[in-house]
Amino acid sequence: MSIKLLYFAGLREALGSSGEMIAPPAGVATAGQLRDWLRERGGVWADQFADGRAVRVSVDHQMAEASTPVRAGAEVAFFPPVTGG
Repeated sequence: MSIKLLYFAGLREALGSSGEMIAPPAGVATAGQLRDWLRERGGVWADQFADGRAVRVSVDHQMAEASTPVRAGAEVAFFPPVTGG
């Protein structure tokens, strides 16, 4: 399964990337499992995707929860919470 990841704002800066194409292992089927898998990369990934860290996720341009399914060809975006003024 290949999916497109996008990283925004401070997350993009911390990771040094605005996005990537990945092929996660077969056991990664939800947005939460994807976040856990990214955290396993270690280093800055472990820090940015740590439990309790405020990171929002969208799947195919829709706000998502940890239980939201991630299918082949999906676009998944991770970003910090945004406030307006």
